[in-house]
Amino acid sequence: MNRTVQAILLFLVGGVLLHAGVTGLYLRYVKAGLRPLVLAAGVVLVIAALATVWYARRHPAGHPAPRISWLLVLPVFALILAAPPALGSYSAMRAGTAVTAPRIVTPLPDGNPVRLTVIDYADRAVYDHGRSLAGRTVTITGFVAFDPSGTPYLVRMLLNCCAADAQPVKVGLTGRVPPVLQPDSWLEITGGYSAEQAVDPVNGGTIPFVDVGRARPVAPPADPYESLG
Repeated sequence: MNRTVQAILLFLVGGVLLHAGVTGLYLRYVKAGLRPLVLAAGVVLVIAALATVWYARRHPAGHPAPRISWLLVLPVFALILAAPPALGSYSAMRAGTAVTAPRIVTPLPDGNPVRLTVIDYADRAVYDHGRSLAGRTVTITGFVAFDPSGTPYLVRMLLNCCAADAQPVKVGLTGRVPPVLQPDSWLEITGGYSAEQAVDPVNGGTIPFVDVGRARPVAPPADPYESLG
């Protein structure tokens, strides 16, 4: 391709990154903490595009670029017009739970109910054996998934860096579980610790349960993923 096509592609990709960083679309691809890098990459690419245009005007190319090179623009428009949905129950139930390595469990803050991430609840239930959850009411939010036997789970996908390395954190539901649940619908669960556990058939990890006291449907959050930092 010639420098004009290069400049257009650089500008479009940079613009897509800036748009994703400003609107929150980047959360479909990477964890929230990487937003500064997404915005910085967008700025660098836009500057590079402008520099390429300036150079091309000072040093005109001797021959035109083949028309087929313009097809490289199509994937960029695909990113703009068809952003992928967040990973859901299909992916979650075909991957092993992320609760496989002990992590540090800190004391819960005062007050009931206390809002926890799904991974925080799972770590406390599995590795702390529910000691820090005893007598406490917790609120956790996630999407619904079912195993082959029909057992319902509340799930969040855990990111290390980006959606490509996402692993599910699964918490089984027991107690006052709503009679009608749909896969991928989002629920806010308020309840307490349950000693019930299951073994994930995918990787042998432990799946804890939560004793549901109240459940209500909620809209998907702006950031559907969880991360460890």
